[in-house]
Amino acid sequence: MSALTPPTDMPTPTTDKITQAAMETIYLCKFRVSMDGEWLCLRELDDISLTPDPEPTHEDPNYLMANERMNLMNMAKLSIKGLIESALNLGRTLDSDYAPLQQFFVVMEHCLKHGLKAKKTFLGQNKSFWGPLELVEKLVPEAAEITASVKDLPGLKTPVGRGRAWLRLALMQKKLSEYMKALINKKELLSEFYEPNALMMEEEGAIIAGLLVGLNVIDANFCMKGEDLDSQVGVIDFSMYLKDGNSSKGSEGDGQITAILDQKNYVEELNRHLNATVNNLQAKVDALEKSNTKLTEELAVANNRIITLQEEMERVKEESSYILESNRKGPKQDRTAEGQALSEARKHLKEETQLRLDVEKELEMQISMRQEMELAMKMLEKDVCEKQDALVSLRQQLDDLRALKHELAFKLQSSDLGVKQKSELNSRLEEKTNQMAATIKQLEQSEKDLVKQAKTLNSAANKLIPKHH
Repeated sequence: MSALTPPTDMPTPTTDKITQAAMETIYLCKFRVSMDGEWLCLRELDDISLTPDPEPTHEDPNYLMANERMNLMNMAKLSIKGLIESALNLGRTLDSDYAPLQQFFVVMEHCLKHGLKAKKTFLGQNKSFWGPLELVEKLVPEAAEITASVKDLPGLKTPVGRGRAWLRLALMQKKLSEYMKALINKKELLSEFYEPNALMMEEEGAIIAGLLVGLNVIDANFCMKGEDLDSQVGVIDFSMYLKDGNSSKGSEGDGQITAILDQKNYVEELNRHLNATVNNLQAKVDALEKSNTKLTEELAVANNRIITLQEEMERVKEESSYILESNRKGPKQDRTAEGQALSEARKHLKEETQLRLDVEKELEMQISMRQEMELAMKMLEKDVCEKQDALVSLRQQLDDLRALKHELAFKLQSSDLGVKQKSELNSRLEEKTNQMAATIKQLEQSEKDLVKQAKTLNSAANKLIPKHH
């Protein structure tokens, strides 16, 4: 809480204490935070005087608590306003990764922790805002469902995690403002958990509860089963609320940039799908190449077998012709044995011929399969080339979209400058118009005075004319 209280508002009688108070905001890069209207302003700690204050006027703890309450209320106001504006510009359901929504819950957690009484346990002192939130179900029956859901969540082990889950469920139900109002109205119940000058016990708590009504216009959806709510560190990011004159942009420009980003995401998703398709086609091509290599080897084996069969057939023909010649020249008693050998040779030749036909048929089938595979490979290569061309075209479109985004951003800055110049010119014209109106009123007044003087002179002349007569 010391980061929310300006160091200059906490003077102490010694230089060491003042230095220690200034160093409590060291994580803000030697800056302290103060409010300027609806914005936060940072001032360097070097501007803080570290000399003892001869007349300490703000050592009262009540004053410090009031200062903290005011700072928390201003932070809640900025957080709620920024969340509503950004959610309406975004135009979609918010989730737990949305940065303004995360900062809103951090600010709410600081508000609920302000002025909490420490409860003593056997592990030491413990401060948790889950106790007050658990009372809501006694005041508003509708909150019993949320409390039961929080208690049933298996991943929550600490009261802080249950309190954070309760806030998220209440925001999803669009009842957070109603529950906070019902809780703040029961001061006698809150006094058990909070100090008398805590934020929830004072007027600032009621103001924050009223501001929460505006959050009913946004839609939020959280998945808390896999989210670690127990060990999160609630640190307010002040950079989201610092005043920056260059950060104002028109809603039309935001819409165009949002559309460009959506197109960019679509192109990247399409690119991812095309890459997956190319990888699948490459795997298919590799498989076909392996199959083609295997078929080529089988074809070489079949060709070798055909050559061997042809050689055997030539040898059988030579043997047959030799046997016929010997039968013609030899005696008749040897013809019977030779006839049997010839019939066996013919049978063997017939078998070899049939085997050759089968091999040739199988070879033709393998050749046709190879031709079909080559055709399929060509078609796949053509498809891959087309996909690569489409990928190049999509990347070119993505580059064009990025260039268009930069151009739109430049035009938006130019239009903002033009609007600023026009507003200045408009203010000058209004000032001149007011001056002319004042001059016209003076002229009308002088005209009235002249008319009165003319009437007076006429009446005087009318009185003098009878006297002359």
